[in-house]
Amino acid sequence: MTNIVDILIEEVDKGLKYSTQNYQLNKRDYPGKGLEDSDLTELEKHHSAGLMRVNHSGEVCAQALYRGQALTAELNDVKEKMNEAASEELDHLAWCNKRLEELNQRPSILNPLWYGMSFTLGAVAGLAGDKWSLGFVEETEEQVVKHLDGHMKKVSSKDNKTKAIMKQMREDEEAHGLAAQKAGAAELPEEVKEIMSAVAKVMTTTSYQI
Repeated sequence: MTNIVDILIEEVDKGLKYSTQNYQLNKRDYPGKGLEDSDLTELEKHHSAGLMRVNHSGEVCAQALYRGQALTAELNDVKEKMNEAASEELDHLAWCNKRLEELNQRPSILNPLWYGMSFTLGAVAGLAGDKWSLGFVEETEEQVVKHLDGHMKKVSSKDNKTKAIMKQMREDEEAHGLAAQKAGAAELPEEVKEIMSAVAKVMTTTSYQI
């Protein structure tokens, strides 16, 4: 019982840290390093910040999903995969934070809410069984890749830093989805995919603004 309580306390602490603090400890180099900011208009800066705020909220959700799934996964190798993916996603969190700081903007104030919801979903997915948990990861990453593809089309052609960050994030997310597929992910029912897409739309719409 004590062990469970300790784990939950640790997860709450990490959730508050990742969703409310400007986390910038990354293992890999910042993709925007060495790139110059072109003469972006205030409107272009505002748009880039909105897109990066959405991406940042997505990374907060990714942390929560992976940590929730790792908590309830049945097999140790699946737990390790979830924890490894969560660690890699921390780079994304740091990069998004840094870009928002460069644009003089802040992350979404709704991030603690997204973290709590995503952690719960991840834990439930883990309880459903490892193949479904991995299927949830695969579908999540597929949707994230689609969002990033859309963002790269919408961001100003002059904003090289934001584009470089999105490009690297897309490569990583696609790799995570393929890894989940190879590990035995089950394909989720279409109804579940539609619900996930609807929830993501609410998150992206609100996080762009606040």
